[in-house]
Amino acid sequence: MARKKNTGKPAVFRHEAYIEGSGSVVDEKISDTLKKNYMPYAMSVIISRALPEIDGFKPSHRKILYMMYKRGLLNPERERSKSANVVGETMKLNPHGDQAIYETLVRLTRGNEALLHPYVDSKGNFGKQYSSRMRAAASRYTEVKLEKICNELFRDIDRETVDFVPNYDNTMQEPTLLPATFPTVLVNSNTGIAVSMASNVCPFNLAEICETTIALMKNPEHDIIKTLKGPDFPGGGFLLYDEDELNKVYETGRGSIKLRCKYIYDKPSNCLEITEIPYTTTIEAIISKVAELVKSGKLREVSYIRDETGIDGLKIAIDLKRGTDPEKLMQKLYRLTPLQDSYPCNFNILIAGTPKVMGVREILSEWTAFREECVKRRTYFDLHRKKEKLHLLEALAKILLDIDKAVNIIRGTENEDEVVPNLMAGFGIDEVQAEYVAEIKLRNINRQYILRRIEDVDVLRNEIAELEEILGDRNKIRRVIIGELKKVAKTYGKPRKTQFYYKSDEEESVDIDDTPDYPVNIFVTDSGYFKKITPQSLRMSGEQKLKEGDYIRQIIEATNKTELIFFTDKAQAYKSKASSFDDSKASIMGDYLPAKLGFDEGESLKILVPTTDYSGYMIFFFENGKVAKIPLDSYATKTNRRKLTKAFSEKSVLISAVFVAGDTDVLLRTSDGHALVCNTGMILPKSTRDSQGVQVISLRRNAVLESAEVIPEEKANEFEKYRVSTVPSAGKPEKDTGEANQLTFV
Repeated sequence: MARKKNTGKPAVFRHEAYIEGSGSVVDEKISDTLKKNYMPYAMSVIISRALPEIDGFKPSHRKILYMMYKRGLLNPERERSKSANVVGETMKLNPHGDQAIYETLVRLTRGNEALLHPYVDSKGNFGKQYSSRMRAAASRYTEVKLEKICNELFRDIDRETVDFVPNYDNTMQEPTLLPATFPTVLVNSNTGIAVSMASNVCPFNLAEICETTIALMKNPEHDIIKTLKGPDFPGGGFLLYDEDELNKVYETGRGSIKLRCKYIYDKPSNCLEITEIPYTTTIEAIISKVAELVKSGKLREVSYIRDETGIDGLKIAIDLKRGTDPEKLMQKLYRLTPLQDSYPCNFNILIAGTPKVMGVREILSEWTAFREECVKRRTYFDLHRKKEKLHLLEALAKILLDIDKAVNIIRGTENEDEVVPNLMAGFGIDEVQAEYVAEIKLRNINRQYILRRIEDVDVLRNEIAELEEILGDRNKIRRVIIGELKKVAKTYGKPRKTQFYYKSDEEESVDIDDTPDYPVNIFVTDSGYFKKITPQSLRMSGEQKLKEGDYIRQIIEATNKTELIFFTDKAQAYKSKASSFDDSKASIMGDYLPAKLGFDEGESLKILVPTTDYSGYMIFFFENGKVAKIPLDSYATKTNRRKLTKAFSEKSVLISAVFVAGDTDVLLRTSDGHALVCNTGMILPKSTRDSQGVQVISLRRNAVLESAEVIPEEKANEFEKYRVSTVPSAGKPEKDTGEANQLTFV
C-alpha cells in the first residue's frame, strides 16, 4: 500500500458529529479535541471538588454541614441523628455515592481527631486519623449532630449574608459559601489534589489566628510571627521553631515544617512510650519502619515494639535492651523513622473561582474582605427590614390621630375590595400601609394597642440611622468584625496542643551511623560477581565457588563501612558501600554486579576501588599512549548519587586503570615491543574527571599502548633500564587542563 504523502499540516482527529439531521464527518485537531473534552473535567475538579475556598470548606464539607443545619442538628436540645440519615439528606445536594459522603463526614467529627476544632459532635466508632487500621463503623451504627462552634459558621446565614444557588436537580437552594465569623480556612487543616495542582493547608491555633487577624486589620504591616507562633496540630507533638521557615510560610504559603513525636521514658520498665506522633504519619507506619530496622540489624537497641493504643489514647511502647541510652536512641529514631516528619505547606485556595497560592497575610486579607461583605449584606438586610417596619408603624401613628375615622371608613365601605383604597384616600397612606391597617384585628383598634406599638418608632429610627452609618463607614464594619473575633477567641479558644523545640535543643552531637564496622574480605571475579566474606567465615570455608571459566580478579581487605567505586568500560563509575552487600560465603557465587548496581546493557567492570577518605589517585592508561592522573576526591559527592557519568575520557580506548595511594613506578608496553618505566609523580594531576591526560609514551606508526601495570618495589631493579627520569619535551596544551607533558620511549 502506498504511503500517504506528508502534507506538513497539523495532525487532525476525524470523528462523527452526532448532530440531529446530519451524519457529517468533522476534521478537528487532536489538541483541540483533548482540550475541549478534558478542560471541563479539570476545571470541575479544581473549582467544585478538590480545593478549599475562603470560608475554609470544600463543596463536599459545606453540603454536609448545611444539610445538618437544615435538619436542626445545631439545636442544643436536639438529640443526635443517625449518620445514615445525614448521608441520605446530603445526597439531595451531593449526587455522589453515600460511602464518599460518609467518609467526608467522618473526618469532620470529634471522634476521628483529624481537626483541631471538630465541626461534628459524634457518638460511636469513627476511627482515628492517626491509624490506618482503625476504620469507622458503618453509618447505620454511628450518630452525629453539629458542634457548638458551628453557630459561628451559620450565624446570619438566613439574613442574605451569602449567595444561594440551586442544587444539581434544581429542587432546593444551597449556599455558595458559609458566613463564618472567624478564619476557618486557617484553623483546621485541609488537603486536596486537583488536576495539575494541589492544596495542603496546616491548622493554626484559633485564638492566635483571631488575634493575628485583628492585628492585621489594625496594621497591615503587622509582624505576623509575633502573634501567630506557628501551626498547631490536633495530634500534638513538637514542632521545630525555625523562624526563617515560618516567615517563609507566612509570606509565600509554601514551605516545610518539621514535626516530631512526644515521648516519656519509663525507667522501671526500660521502655519508651510514644504518646503523640506527627500529624503526617500513622501508628502502623511507625511500627512497620522500626520493625524493618530491627530485622535488618540497623536498630540493635530495640528488643520489641507494640501498639498499646486504647481508650486512654495513642501509645506506642518500645522495649529497650539493657544499657541503651534512651536519649541517643530517640535521636536515631528521629532520623530513621517517621517519629520525625515534615509537613509540606501549600496554601492553594480558591478566590472567586480562581486557585491562588497565598501566604497567611494575604489569606487573612482576603478573608477580611469576604467577612466585610457578609457584614454589609447583613446590615443592609436588617436596615431594609427595619425600614419596612417603620413604614408600617408610621401608618399606625396617623390612625392614632382619628381612630373613629378609620373604623367608620371600614364600616361604611360596602365592598371588601374597596377597604384598602378608602383607607389610602382617608389617611394619605400607601397601599402597603393600608393593607397592614386593614388586617388589624377589631380588638386591637384601640388607643392603648396603637400607642404601645408606635413607641418603637423612635427606637427604630435610631437603629436605622446607626445601620446606615455602619454601611457608610468601613471602619465601623471592621469594628463589628473585630468584636466578633474577640468573642469567638474567648468562647472557643484552647491552649496549644503542638509545642516547640529549638535548634539549640535539637539532638546533641550523636553518632547515628548505625552501620556495624568489622573487617571483611572482598572478592571480585572477571565475570562481575562480588563476594563480601568475614575473616572468620573465610577461615572456615573451603574452595571458592566460581562460575565455569571465571576467576578472581581482585581480592581486597576492607571494613564493612568502606565505600566502593566501581569503574566500568563505559566511562562510568558506580558508587556503593560494603555494607550495602550482604555477608557472603565462599560456597556461593555472590552478587552479580551488573544486576545489583544497574549497569547499562553490555557494560562490564574494569576495576573496583575501595576508599574511606577519598585520598590517592586514579591512573588511566589509554591506547593512544596518553595517561590521565585524576585525584580520587573528584569522585566524592555531597549527595548520595549512585552513578557518575564521564568517569574518565572516552577519546581513546582504555587499556588499564589503577589506583595509587602515592607516587609509584608504572611499566608501559607497546604493541611493537617497546617499553617505558616512569614514576607517577612526573605526571601532573588533572582537575576534570574526563581529561585526556598527557602523552607519556610516543608511539610509532600503527603502534598502540598494549599494557600498563604498577611495578612492585621488590622488582623495580629489573625494569631500571626502561626508566625515564626527565621530561624531555612538552606537547600542545590541552583544552581542559593546560600544558601536557610528553615523555618518550627508550
